Amino acid sequence: MNKRMEEIRARKEEIRSMLETGEKMDIASIKEELRNLDAEQKELEERAKMAEAINAGTPGIKVEERKKPEQRKGSDMETKYESVEYRKAFMDYVMRGKTIPAEFRSDAVTSTKDIGALVPPTTLNKVVEEIKSYGMILPLVTKTAYPNGIAIPTSDVKPVATWVNEGAGSDKQKKTTGSIVFAHHKLRCAVAVTLESEYMSYSAFEAAVVSNMAEAMARALEEAIITGDGSGKPEGILNGAKGTTINYGSLTYNALTKAEGELPQAYENGAVWVMSKKTFMEFVGMTDSNGQPIARVNASINGVPQRTLLGRTVVLTEYVPSFATTLTEGTVFAFIYKMSDYCLNTNFNIGMKIYEDNENDDIVRKSIMVCDGKPVDTHSLVKLAYKADAKGATA
Repeated sequence: MNKRMEEIRARKEEIRSMLETGEKMDIASIKEELRNLDAEQKELEERAKMAEAINAGTPGIKVEERKKPEQRKGSDMETKYESVEYRKAFMDYVMRGKTIPAEFRSDAVTSTKDIGALVPPTTLNKVVEEIKSYGMILPLVTKTAYPNGIAIPTSDVKPVATWVNEGAGSDKQKKTTGSIVFAHHKLRCAVAVTLESEYMSYSAFEAAVVSNMAEAMARALEEAIITGDGSGKPEGILNGAKGTTINYGSLTYNALTKAEGELPQAYENGAVWVMSKKTFMEFVGMTDSNGQPIARVNASINGVPQRTLLGRTVVLTEYVPSFATTLTEGTVFAFIYKMSDYCLNTNFNIGMKIYEDNENDDIVRKSIMVCDGKPVDTHSLVKLAYKADAKGATA
């Protein structure tokens, strides 16, 4: 091998000399020869490296890195556990206590004293989980990606124009500004399963766990957008005494009309009602003085219900308590707000990482995002709060 390497180097040096002396030659054939020499040299060098690695190893000991099995599509294991025979045997085990046949058990994967049957993937994929509503609030807010610590200028004062006589001037006006600064809060969701469980239920676990984690992150964000206190999480729309609060001891038609009256006309476009479904359904049976229902539920083109109160869109959420006479006084049960005036700032988008905990062999799925959020404008915020015997008192 070394002799051939010397021959290749010698031939390359010969070609270099020929090119420098200007000797007449076929350039195309020289290029082809050089390509072949380079390829052969590279192959010989790789062989030499492999030989050195083998010589540096310990004879008789073979170390292999343990890798997670692939999806096993079409494999014997998938065919066995997806078969009608196994699913029937599993049903008999669950309903009648019959032992799973030996051909469907694997002592290398599980312990028969702890787990009597391996849940078939077909059955596991049909496990019914409690459904939670989410995804109603996030699409409505403004999403940004500013660096941490950046300040957004805000102002409550606008200049006023005045009529003046010919040749006369007007008073100078001061433009007062404030600012909103975004911090960073870490939202983390991690799910760990044992190595054994991960291997046994891989075909069904992956989609379920990832879906659950995405839902958990979205629900945490939406809850913070509505009620977050700003400590270790984004500041919510209902945090503090921002906006206008109207106190009511019962749900009435007057509660809606007064709230609409408190909403500045400049914020009409885009402002929505936010409340629980139970509260909305309390309004459904109400009518105005002409007998017209004040609440409507229409089916859009795609079949999704569109709910309105006095023509204003209603967004349903679980993060606002339903109206009840048992609420603590001052509790907000519904509000109007222009959701695009809430800014959710993320400088590290949500991502998924999967790793193995070497201490206990657990497979961990971890999802992290860094974000902050604040209502940048609360002039459109009109809140309905509970107060016993109150009939539209404005706080």
